[in-house]
Amino acid sequence: MEITPYAPEHRLAVTALAGATLDLPEDAAEATAIVNRLLDPPAGRPTVRLVSGGGTGACFASLNGATGYVDLVMVDASARRRGIARGLVTAAERALAELGATEVHIAGHAPCYGWPGIDVRYTPAVCLALALGYEQYRTGWNMTVDLAAVQDPAAAEARLAAAGVTVRRADPVDVPALREFAGTHFGAGSWPWEVEQCVVHGACHLAARGDELLGFAGWGALRPSLFGPMGTAPAAQGMGIGGVLLRRCLIDQRAAGLTTAQIGWAGPVAFYANAVGARIERVFVLYRKGVG
Repeated sequence: MEITPYAPEHRLAVTALAGATLDLPEDAAEATAIVNRLLDPPAGRPTVRLVSGGGTGACFASLNGATGYVDLVMVDASARRRGIARGLVTAAERALAELGATEVHIAGHAPCYGWPGIDVRYTPAVCLALALGYEQYRTGWNMTVDLAAVQDPAAAEARLAAAGVTVRRADPVDVPALREFAGTHFGAGSWPWEVEQCVVHGACHLAARGDELLGFAGWGALRPSLFGPMGTAPAAQGMGIGGVLLRRCLIDQRAAGLTTAQIGWAGPVAFYANAVGARIERVFVLYRKGVG
């Protein structure tokens, strides 16, 4: 089996492969968006991208310090059980080790990833991870929202306005302030990049009192169906800001033609369940093993 580095001319074939192999309904509808997002990671992220001969398979991986990540593995249904997936992942592990990885995870490499881990319904992927010696170390989940049931937050917005809080859609000019706010309150790692991607690829809403930013929520950073991130300044929590921003985003997604939305890496579960009737639906298993 021939394995070669991915090149731009492979893009159409890899995208078609994703459409054929990502067969869960939630992924099939956004297969192109998933591939496009993984091919456009944050600047400076080392990546390993491999394809197998004849367009039968592909593997995308990436690196963060000494930790490598398998971001995507696909093999055409007609070519399975021939060792193609094993060969692709093994080659990716070797390349990541050469770049300095001492451990490889099959898990979401925030902030730019396809899934938190392996969806438990992708049974062949779970079998592959176990056969290659990976161990489960965590589970994660997404929550699903029925967008038809999301109510307009106008009354809650009016209460916030009476308290001097303005809620509005973010514009590109707001990106520096949003990035600074996200980094200050929620860490410099993932959310600053994600909130900027929301403004560019989906939408972001913010709450402010005068010039003071109090919270934000966005959607579309990774693909149209995904809501998040969302955050409220600690001093402003309990005012109902999060619920308003959440519903504004979900109404946007409904207007974009979606019937459901996914809250990625959802937490706190009770907040989303109570605010918009979200339910835990997609469950992911995260795996890791040492390499090198």
